[in-house]
Amino acid sequence: MEHSNLELLKSVFKGIAFTGEEELSFAKLWKERHFKQNGLITEAGSIERYFYVVIEGVQAIYLLDQKGEKVVLGFSYAGSPSGVFDSFIHQKPSDTFLEALKPSRLLAISRNEYLHLFEKHPELHQWGHYFFRDILFGRLFREVELLTLSAEERYVAFMRRCPEELKVIPQKYLASYLNMKPETFSRLRASVSY
Repeated sequence: MEHSNLELLKSVFKGIAFTGEEELSFAKLWKERHFKQNGLITEAGSIERYFYVVIEGVQAIYLLDQKGEKVVLGFSYAGSPSGVFDSFIHQKPSDTFLEALKPSRLLAISRNEYLHLFEKHPELHQWGHYFFRDILFGRLFREVELLTLSAEERYVAFMRRCPEELKVIPQKYLASYLNMKPETFSRLRASVSY
């Protein structure tokens, strides 16, 4: 594994003290996977088999509404974990899709290796607790924003806190994530400074 990829993993799993030998065995569990732009990483109806850490690229997790239109629930990008976490944990078919919006390189660990890692390193349970807590609080925060902020306020709040990678993805995905029409998003992008 490239040194930079190992450093990326260590930044995601911060606080875990691996010995030199443990670090080597940890690194061997991860395989690099590549996805083309607009390539499906996980399809609705399938079971998520991997936990990912993004090396490069941007991914969107979404479901399809009754009209067959994408409803974007979130994004992952360089340095962040990715995957369909509920399907990965429960091993039940996913209701959502995970798509590479840009050509993407991901580090992947299989569920069996992931579980083995947690058995071997009990301190990872605390990491997992904080990781899933942060996801839950992030979703709750997003729901509050969607219910209480105007379209302009949602746009400004998102653009202030989002990384540069998200600012260049297709408008229709950002508009869907912010629960607004693409035309509204386009108008806000042209008229509102943040």
